[in-house]
Amino acid sequence: MIIDLRSDTVTKPTKGMLDAMLSAKVGDDVYKEDPTVNALENRLADMFGMDQALFFPTGSMANQAALKLHTNPGEQVICDKYAHIYNYEGGGASFNSGISCKLIDGDRGMFTASQVEASINPPDFYHSPLTALVEVENTTNKGGGACWDFEELKRIQTVCRKHNLGYHLDGARLWNALVNTNETAKEYGQLFDTVSVCLSKGLGCPIGSVLIGKSELMKNALRVRKILGGGMRQVGYLAAAGLYALDYHIDRLSDDHKKAKDIGAVLQDMSIIKKVEPIETNIVIFELESHIDENEFVAQLASKDIHIISMGSNKLRMVTHLDYTDQMHNRLLEILNEF
Repeated sequence: MIIDLRSDTVTKPTKGMLDAMLSAKVGDDVYKEDPTVNALENRLADMFGMDQALFFPTGSMANQAALKLHTNPGEQVICDKYAHIYNYEGGGASFNSGISCKLIDGDRGMFTASQVEASINPPDFYHSPLTALVEVENTTNKGGGACWDFEELKRIQTVCRKHNLGYHLDGARLWNALVNTNETAKEYGQLFDTVSVCLSKGLGCPIGSVLIGKSELMKNALRVRKILGGGMRQVGYLAAAGLYALDYHIDRLSDDHKKAKDIGAVLQDMSIIKKVEPIETNIVIFELESHIDENEFVAQLASKDIHIISMGSNKLRMVTHLDYTDQMHNRLLEILNEF
């Protein structure tokens, strides 16, 4: 029994999802003639109460397209130092859009409206980049699956409107946040100009993300996707997986959250663990005591067919997901208790 907790992207499609994919009606999506893709895009636009949506092969491409739509070369985006667009998208902000990132030193990937206000460059000071966009990530990846305070997101929107800045949400794991809080997708659609959501993180799809937004921005999204190499043909087979996941895989995310908290509780009692970050959703980040070698710890788990990832500086990560069964969960807790 192999237990893979490196990410919630390691899942395989369920039988029901595969059946939906095999029976999908498809067309050429470059011509916008794939009915299943169109259905997925329309459904998500309606779910968020926004004007348009566009299917992308990856979350990074969806985010990169959003950055391009919001900015011009030489401008700047405000984001947290933990932001995915800064740490995990290959420098795409500078390569694709010619923009720089103003990093906020937030708390677990989250910052405040006052920090945003303080980070805006004076628009008449031509020596500094022109601030054009504020980007937030919910839940936060490097922040351990933390969920933003919705009232703070509202306050940040007020700052954006005051300074005529764009407002983008990297919602790769927004589904986890929605399950964990009382907010709705439509409430997020009212806050942000653009929202990217991922179908392969948490929801179990083999591929796919969707960018959702206001028509004045999204009217150029198809062109930007083409420039980035994201034009696809009979991609309805993949969009069908997304439609299936929206029907069957959102509510069950609470199971992942519970298992993550179970793991955290066991780790907390282990003498070799220095700290466990607060656990709200499906990500568990913990730090080993300084005298413990992280590579050796990872190797010991791997020898027992348990796979996790190192984040450096003695920090490690586990992510629960659709394919992490009750049997696997019990086995993991048993092995951790033996350390």
